[in-house]
This record gives sequence, C-alpha cells and structure tokens, in this order.
Amino acid sequence: MGDTPTDGDLLLKSFFAEVSEVERDNEVIRILSCFKLNPFEYLNLSFDASPEEVKRQYRKLSLLVHPDKCKNPQAKEAFGALAKAQQLLLDEQERDYILSQVNAAKEELRMKRKKQLKKDTASKIKSLIEEGKYDQHYEKSEEFKQELKLKVREILTEQEWRRRKMQMRISEEEGRLKKDEEETKEMWKRKREHEEQWEGTREQRVSSWRDFMKSGKKAKKGEIRPPKLKTEDPNKSYVQRPVKRG
Repeated sequence: MGDTPTDGDLLLKSFFAEVSEVERDNEVIRILSCFKLNPFEYLNLSFDASPEEVKRQYRKLSLLVHPDKCKNPQAKEAFGALAKAQQLLLDEQERDYILSQVNAAKEELRMKRKKQLKKDTASKIKSLIEEGKYDQHYEKSEEFKQELKLKVREILTEQEWRRRKMQMRISEEEGRLKKDEEETKEMWKRKREHEEQWEGTREQRVSSWRDFMKSGKKAKKGEIRPPKLKTEDPNKSYVQRPVKRG
C-alpha cells in the first residue's frame, strides 16, 4: 500500500510526460540566469514561501531539468543549483539570514515610498483615507515585487562584498602572523646553530688558550730580550730599591 502512487504523483508524472524538450531547455536557461545569492529565485518562489512549498517546488523543477530526462548539456549544472537552493532554504540559519535582508529591502522601499507620497498630495490623501490599505495593495502589486527583487539583489550583493572584504582582511592577517611566526622560528634556528657551532669549537678554543699561555712565558725564537739589571743582592732577580747610606 505504501508504494501506491498518490493523485499528486500521477498528475506530476502526466505533466512531465507532456513537457517538451524546449520547455526543459528554457527552464535550464532560467535557472542558470538567476541571481546567484538568492535561492528563492532559483526555485522561482516568493519570499514568503514555506519550507513545504520549497520541497514541493524543488521536486517539480528538479524532475524537469534532471540530467537523465533533459538533454541540455547544462542540465547537470542547473540540477545542482536547484539542490543548493533547497539546501539553503531548508537551513534555518541561512533562511533567517536571507529573510533578514529581504526585510531590510522592504524597509528601504517603504521609506522611499513615503518620500514619494509627500510629493504626491493625491496619493497621500488616498493613503490616509484607506488607513494603510493603500500601501498593502501596493506591496502586493507586481511592481512592488519586482522592485523588492532588485533591492534584495542589491543588498545581498553589498553584504557578500563586505563578507569577502572581511575574509580578505582575515586572510591577510593570518598570512602576516604566519610570516612573523616563520621569521621567529628562523631566528631561533640560527641562534641554536650559532650556539651549537660555538660549543663545538670550545675544546679548540680552550686548547688554543692553553698554548698561548704556555708560549707567552717563553721568548719566541729569535726574540731579543733586554738585559737584566744588576742588583745589590746577586741572588735577587728583581731590581732592588737602592739603600740610602748615611
């Protein structure tokens, strides 16, 4: 019983049986021309789509461009883009981030509209009379949806650029720290090598010093030393201070 297809499955199967190769090609082109930072665009969904709607739309579109069913050479790329879009929209953190940018875009458009209404007296009066319904109708219009789509693109692009700049700075800082670390290691390495070299020549230096001390007490061959002064005491080799006689 679990394998029995539902009415929805049968309807979907019937639909794809009628889909022409041209329609599949068009969908591949549409997917690959989407704004890369907006997964809602890939799945052709509105920003208020629920997770269940995301799953249903992914299933429908992925079957349409599946590489086994679509002959377009870029079908695999389009199929992968849909899978990535679904993954992002089913990830709570990623979804919240994108929706926060959507809300920011809406606020910007609302502020822009308020400025326009101040200049347009008729629209301003109509807005006040309908107690906000005028704005609600506008936000449901295709014009607003298109403006929102473009504004979301703009904001997501700015955020991505900031993220990349920040990543670049982090990478540069990491590179600098790594360079400093390598230079410090090289300095200590040279210091150890110098100490080892110095220690290795210790015996030689001690031996040279001993030879020097020994040879220092004897006259070098061919060296002429000054004669010793005679003293009053023939047994003394040093010069004795003369004795005063009264």
